[in-house]
Amino acid sequence: MTGPALDISAARRRDVVDALRRGTVPRAGLGLFAVGLERFEGALDDDLATVARGGAAFHALRGEYGSGKTFFARWLAERAKRRGLAVSEVQISETETPLHRLETVYRRLTERLTTATHQPSALRAVVDSWFYALEEEALAGGDVADDDEEALAAAVDVLLEQRLASVARTTPAFSAALRGYRRAVAAGDGALAEALIAWLGGQKSVAAAAKRAAGIRGDLDHFAALGFLQGLLTVLRDCGHPGLLLVLDEVETLQRVRGDVREKSLNALRQLLDEIDTGRFPGLFLVITGTPAFYDGQQGVQRLAPLAQRLATDFTTDPRFDSPRAVQLRLPGFDLASLGELGRKVRDIFAADARHPARLAALADDAYLDELARAVTGALGGKVGIAPRLYLRKLVADVLDRIDEFEDFDPRRHYSLTLHTAELSDTERNAASSAADIPLDLP
Repeated sequence: MTGPALDISAARRRDVVDALRRGTVPRAGLGLFAVGLERFEGALDDDLATVARGGAAFHALRGEYGSGKTFFARWLAERAKRRGLAVSEVQISETETPLHRLETVYRRLTERLTTATHQPSALRAVVDSWFYALEEEALAGGDVADDDEEALAAAVDVLLEQRLASVARTTPAFSAALRGYRRAVAAGDGALAEALIAWLGGQKSVAAAAKRAAGIRGDLDHFAALGFLQGLLTVLRDCGHPGLLLVLDEVETLQRVRGDVREKSLNALRQLLDEIDTGRFPGLFLVITGTPAFYDGQQGVQRLAPLAQRLATDFTTDPRFDSPRAVQLRLPGFDLASLGELGRKVRDIFAADARHPARLAALADDAYLDELARAVTGALGGKVGIAPRLYLRKLVADVLDRIDEFEDFDPRRHYSLTLHTAELSDTERNAASSAADIPLDLP
């Protein structure tokens, strides 16, 4: 077999299949089975190029539950990492990550910070790479000897101040913590270094003694969080990551919070967009995701007129004429044809490492994949838009695994689709015709 499924390693393909078997969105390899996203590629690649050149970008992703917003965001994250950008995906929630507390959003950002070579949290690796880059720059100037540690440290401090001059004007604690971290590393004080990295990441439980050692006080607050984000972007750029893709997922949860909290959260989002427009965050690509009700309803964006004006996008035309450069990007969702196409892509990925690829191709042929798609969609009340997760889980765990493991297994003869309430999400459960088990025989 040839094709995209063989363009990545067997380990990556296995990770993809394992995630689908569990019913989750894979962390990588999403380009292998992305369906219907081709229309966005050119415009988003232009945005990534703009960010890499020191500009900024923003999009609001719009789609119903199950339309693939999380998939889209992680697909975009893969494209960003291939261009050297760092990525962080933050899920907004009323209790864990309220949007009106930007210090909490920043903390989650650093906790989930990842690059092409480092898993979350990549913050310390990024900071270490930055200091290494500053040292190399200081040595390249020719004024510092390789073995003169004091002179090198002084030269690095000068470069640090130069790089963070604009940040220090509003948030001097960021550069102070970095200087303290470097001194701690040089002195071999691992505990102090860890504490200062934690403080740079917005963590609250940092010992007062560690903060005193670096000449800083207090904890990160809402207003300083923007300064810390500005500093982080500077550090990323200087150590070889030209930007940061920040995804704020499930922003529609703001509709369910108290009115005063909702208004503070919407205003925080407006403030963030305004700061992007002023050029404060070179290298930032911000993406938010939400449902149409969030963007159009009175309990969401429309509650704050200035924010509604910034996000306004005309969706009165046929979806096929949606511009991929618009502020809001509308996900078209799946139909039965695209769901069947998705199944074929996943079957081919599975077959690349299967013991019996020929049998897979014969028994899980295109016609059967379409039949399974219709059956799953029918079990969910005909709502094809929310079917992909369940469809892929059933395809991998119930059909492809069994074909590959048992020589006499024929899905048309030996398998009947059954949905159990325990395996359904709330949205899927609501769409199903009954909360009880639903046996459906395939043709």
